[in-house]
Amino acid sequence: MRKPFFNFFFKSLTFVFFALCQHVYGQQIDSSSVPAADSITTFPPDTLVTPSVFKLDTLSYRFIGDGNFTRGNVNRSLMVLRAEIILAGPVISIATNPRFTYGKQNGILAERDSYVDLFIDVFKKKKTYVFGLGTLETSNLRGITLRAMAGAGVGYRVINTSKNRLLLTNAIVHESTNFRKLPTKSVQRNSFRVKGKHSFAKDRFRINHITFVQPAITDFSNLRWNTVVSLEFPVNKWVVLRTSYENSYESVVEASRRKSDSRLTFGVSIGNRQ
Repeated sequence: MRKPFFNFFFKSLTFVFFALCQHVYGQQIDSSSVPAADSITTFPPDTLVTPSVFKLDTLSYRFIGDGNFTRGNVNRSLMVLRAEIILAGPVISIATNPRFTYGKQNGILAERDSYVDLFIDVFKKKKTYVFGLGTLETSNLRGITLRAMAGAGVGYRVINTSKNRLLLTNAIVHESTNFRKLPTKSVQRNSFRVKGKHSFAKDRFRINHITFVQPAITDFSNLRWNTVVSLEFPVNKWVVLRTSYENSYESVVEASRRKSDSRLTFGVSIGNRQ
């Protein structure tokens, strides 16, 4: 079960790497070294080559560091590192949002969780579009050695303005989870997502939110959800101060684990993605 997912991610990430290299190299070409076109070499409009379906010419990104530290009767440290990277073109958009969480409480390791995803969207700039997705996840907090998920679905832009964006997606996914103590669980889920971004007071502060609700198709009592709400304060074009609240729930867990977890963090993001 693991090998096909690893092959899928390796090939997809390799494709993203070479596309990024091509994007960077293309921007390094000095326009002064390109000869000016004349009436002899210029092609008529009807003979010009149309943009490639697989063209990727826009790169947006930001890197986020959040944390929460307390000392006293309870000594707790929590660090969350995230990234948001999108490589987009006229037709196809590729996005990944890797995350790593590390936390200790009273000197005992509580969280050492990693997550990586890959979304390939087709016609993302239209109101309705389709996409494929894949994720890999490990979690010391949940006692998960490996969780792999892949599927496809459709997205719909409810609102898309400079101040407010609201996106709904729905996908059918296959999920396989290897627990430390429980047998491997394989299930098909319906994955519904609500994602939004809202700007206030001339973009002096923003609210970003994303919620996943993922019931098993054959058993609605087998349910997972995850919600992240962030309040952001832009310092300049590149730097944003932020605070985030996250809540997650899983109905199927090991006997020693709780089903629900919440965390509040404070941090900063750096990048050209606003």
